[in-house]
This record gives sequence, structure tokens and C-alpha cells, in this order.
Amino acid sequence: MSGKIKAHIEKLRKEIEEHNNRYYVMNQPVISDFEYDILINELETLEKKFPEYISEKSPTRNIGSDITKEFTQYEHRYPMLSLGNTYSEEELREFDSRIKKTVSEPFEYVCELKFDGASVSITYRNGNLFRALTRGDGNKGDDVTANVRTIRSMPLKISGKKVPAEFVIRGEILMPRAVFNKLNEERIKAEITPFANPRNAAAGTLKLLDPAIVSSRSLDCQVYFLLAEELPYDNHFENLKEAASWGFSVPDSFRLCRNIEEVIQFISYWESERKNLPYDTDGVVVKVNSLALHEELGVTAKSPRWAMAYKYKAEEATTRLLSIVFQVGRTGAVTPVANLEPVLLSGSTVRRATLHNSDQIAMLDLHLNDMVYVEKGGEIIPKIVGVDHSFRDKTFKKALFISNCPECGTTLVKNEGEANHFCPNYLHCPPQIKGRIEHFISRKAMDIDGLGEETIDLLFSKDLIRNYADLYALKHEQLVPLERLGEKSSLNIMKSITKSLETPYHRVLFALGIRHVGETVAKTISRRFRTIDDLINADPEQLTSVREIGPKIASSIIAFFSDKENIEIINRLKQAGVKFGADQEAVKTGNSLNGKTIVISGLFLKHSRDEYKAIIEENGGKNSTSVSGNTSFILAGENMGQSKKEKAIELGVPLINEIEFLKIIDED
Repeated sequence: MSGKIKAHIEKLRKEIEEHNNRYYVMNQPVISDFEYDILINELETLEKKFPEYISEKSPTRNIGSDITKEFTQYEHRYPMLSLGNTYSEEELREFDSRIKKTVSEPFEYVCELKFDGASVSITYRNGNLFRALTRGDGNKGDDVTANVRTIRSMPLKISGKKVPAEFVIRGEILMPRAVFNKLNEERIKAEITPFANPRNAAAGTLKLLDPAIVSSRSLDCQVYFLLAEELPYDNHFENLKEAASWGFSVPDSFRLCRNIEEVIQFISYWESERKNLPYDTDGVVVKVNSLALHEELGVTAKSPRWAMAYKYKAEEATTRLLSIVFQVGRTGAVTPVANLEPVLLSGSTVRRATLHNSDQIAMLDLHLNDMVYVEKGGEIIPKIVGVDHSFRDKTFKKALFISNCPECGTTLVKNEGEANHFCPNYLHCPPQIKGRIEHFISRKAMDIDGLGEETIDLLFSKDLIRNYADLYALKHEQLVPLERLGEKSSLNIMKSITKSLETPYHRVLFALGIRHVGETVAKTISRRFRTIDDLINADPEQLTSVREIGPKIASSIIAFFSDKENIEIINRLKQAGVKFGADQEAVKTGNSLNGKTIVISGLFLKHSRDEYKAIIEENGGKNSTSVSGNTSFILAGENMGQSKKEKAIELGVPLINEIEFLKIIDED
């Protein structure tokens, strides 16, 4: 019996760690917060009952970590603990009773809405934003200062009579629902898996390597805690109000409550009212107001004893899983979609729900005809979050992921380290062909008007197009007789196709639909590889030397240009007059860096790292990724790599800042 208990505890720990990784690192959770909390509670109960199996490495004693290798890590001056949480009023009253047993004096609570985003801890020194760290593992976090600086609601400099010389302010990075909806629409069009909810989108955006993209996504930061050696006031409520006076965005919903009854009234009010807010909230945080009592009550290994999170359970419905269909996108990604018995959820009728990939089907252990729990992720995207096993019958067949493409029959592949299955027959699988053509003509690519999804389908069915190069071979007389077109529409399409020949090189690269090459990567590539032939002939080392191009993107680019049919299509596009090179007149060149080998390290204000690499080459210099005796100097930005700095000092290599460098190349 003891062996079975130990095995079950180990299984629970492994399962929870997997969910921690999906939530904190991958930003792709497959279960709801409620289901996760059930697993944690079960593990805590077993560890209390069988203390001989307690481990310091257990997830009940450690905070899930969002640390990633792409960022530099720093220690938190004040550890970022997680909050104990509950879904019941009864447990909230027990929390109140525990405090009363410890504390003899009267006390108050502060209630705050629990915004569903990504937590950050931001240090200010002498009124200036110094460093921003993610929660990480609670003791250290990733340095995301450059990204946080782009958030408009986060002041870069503050002043005031009571501002400490150094303080830490904590906040929640949020993405407004309207921004989230627009972002997901763009991802769906680009055949990229949409974010499950605004929290995942905010956390994912915060970990992007390009601050310009972060800035474009209109993130917000709502602050909720102030820490310093000498604070303006001895209570949390007044300190929050003081932070608001300094210019921080403090939610005006926070309230001072005299007792637990007022706390419960606050929770009850916001359960429905929170839906009118522009951001997602998943509960209420209840904190003892007095900072002296924070010290007296103390903390556990994982959570403060003076605070508790009451979480609202996401709206959920139960319905029957009728079938699973598999959709093929333009990149060949195969997505399972559940067909459900219609059910009312969050004010709308749900008939379908996403299942994302084979891993989720396996993790849920789905069977056809199961009664399943459906939840709207972020109250937007329906998803299956669990199964009611009490309704399962022996005759129910296990849901299996398909092995062959439902459109062309080709055997599916799943690349190592990726969640999705793909159909590799990308040149001859109908939905992939049509999807790539739709992507090619889209507004952010070649911007060809008059050719929507239905028209592309029509042209494909009439055998007039089989790839996007065929668009430039179309003739007016071929289009006129087609259904829904006619003389005027046909002329407009032909004019738009001709006008698309003016599309700049970086948008043409994006239009080609190379897997993993989005708008930003296409711009980066166009700055480094000035013609399509330069890109075709690039080797893996040349590709991965460019920021934003890792082994996965490099491999995808090389595979695309290794296909003879793709090269044939590109040659036809060249013959049609499509631009496959950068505008040379717009390129500023010089010889001020002739013979110099330069290493770039850190973050910059005037140009991105990739722009600086292009500028170095345009002025006769050579880029290098490592510091050696041959290095002429390091172009050193903010937060440059410590190892590069130490190597430069050892070898006597000069460090040139951004302003000095721009003077060398004669740029104002």
C-alpha cells in the first residue's frame, strides 16, 4: 500500500511540474486554474498525511518558474511569493479566523481585483526606472527592463516628496481584451496557434526579444504593491494611494474593508461587475492592511500568511463530445476541433471547441460520446478542460489523433520539440495551396484586392491557379466569364495584381509563406540579405548569426529554398517583375568601418541589433558574435553580456557606446 501511495505522489508531482512548464514557460496551459488547484490540493493532503514522502523539491514547496535562457537573470531584493488561494467563502472565513488567533489588536483588510496577467517586480533608483524582473522562481527573475520601458502606463521617471531613494513596485502586465482579440485574429490568419487567453498573450509578449513588437501590443501595467526600506506609510492602503500620486497606474477598484463581511461583499459585487472591465480578472486578493502585522504573521516557504486570493471559477458548461474533425492550415499544421452538442456558455451557443494538438487529446484521455467540461479560455475561445468520467460507457471509443492528412492522405509528421503534427505535402495538399495563396495576397503581404477566400477557391477549382506565381499568368478574359466576377471585378483584380509588383522586398519575403517567417523576421532578413539570391545561398551559420533567427527558423528557410518547385515558383515571380531585392538607393553606405571586426552586445535606443549589423556591413565592417584578439571594438548597449564584457577587459578590446558609434559612421 505504501508503495502505491509513494508512486501516486510522484505521479502527481510530475504532472504538476508539466503543467507549471506549460503555464509559466510555454504560456500554453491545457487545464484550467481550478483543475490545477485540485491537483495541488490533493498533493498537499497526501504529503501532510504521509510526511515520510515530503520532498523539498515538491511543487507544493516551490513556485513555478518562468525563467528562460534568452534573458539575463537577477536576484529579487524581496522574494516574490505566490498566494494561497481558495474558491470557497468558508475557507476565506477560516483564513480570517487564523489571523484573529495570532493577532490581538483590531485590523483591516485591503481588497484588490486579481488581474490575470504576468507579474513583474520593478526597481526604481533616484526616481528612475532601473530594472524590471519577471516573477521567475520567486528568488530570481528574467530581466525584461527593455520591454517594460515600452509600456506607456509605466513611468520611466517619477518625483514626489515621499519617494524613497530606492524602492520596488510590483504590478501585473496586462493585455486589454480588444488588443487580444485583434492579435488572435492576426495569428489565426497567419496559421499560428492563437493564444488561449489574454494572460498567456501578455506573458508571451513580455518575453519577446524585440521591444518594438512589445510596444505595438499596447500592454498595460497595474501596480499592486510597494516595497522599500523606508516606505511613506505603515500600511498597504496608503502606500498604494501614494504610488498613484507618483504616476503609477493603480486600479481604482481597491478598497479598505473593516472586516471579513465587507470583504465578502466586495467579492460578491465584482463577480458580475468585473465583466465590464477591459481586462481579465480571475478573483480578488485579500491582504491585511498593516505592514507591522505582515511582519508578525510572517510567511510560509511559498506564501505570505497575511494574504489570500479568492478565485472566481471560470464559467463552465457540460456537453457531449460528438466527434473530432481535423483541419489543415496553410503551413500544414493539423488542428483537431471538437464537435459538441450545442450548449449555452457565457451568453453564446457553443458547438465547437479547440483541442490544439495530440498532446491535449491524450492528456484529457478523451473518448467519443464523453460528457466534457467546456470553458471559454479568457471567456473568448471555447476549449475542453476536462471529462466527467461518471458518464463514460464501455462502448465509448478512445479519441485518437489521425496519422494521415485528411485532405491528401500523406503521412503526418511531428518534429521534435513541437506540439503540432504537420502534413509535409505542402506543394500539393489543396488547403495548404489555397491557404498559401490567400496569405500571399493578404494586406500585409502583396495586398492584392478582389481575391478573397471564395475567389481563390473558385480559381483553384477551375484549375487556373496551383501556386501564387500563377496569379501573374492570369488573363482578363479568363476571369470575366467566372461566376460572381464579370468585367469590372476582373479589371480590378488584374490592376491590383499589376500594382502588387511594387511591393517592397521585405513584404515579398513575408508573402512567400516560409514557415516561422512572420512580418518582423522578414524585415530582419531583408536588412541582412539584400537580395533573394543572397538568402537562397545563405548557410545555417549565416542565418543563425542574425538576431531573431534561431535554428528552427534557419532550418525552415533552408528547407524552403532546397525545394526545386519553390525555386521554380520564385523564378516565375522574378520574370513577372516581383521585387526580390532591397531598394539600393535607400541604403546608406560608406567605408568608415573598413577592415574592422565588430561585436554587438546589449540593447539600443536608435536602431535594433539587426539594423546595426546591416549598418556595419554597409559601412565596410564585419560582424562577429564572439570577442577575440581580432575584435576591433564592441558596440555596447544597455545590459550587455557580462561574459563579453569580461573578455573585452581581458583582451583590451574597447567598448564603444551607441552615441560614439553613430559619430563614427557620421549619423546624426
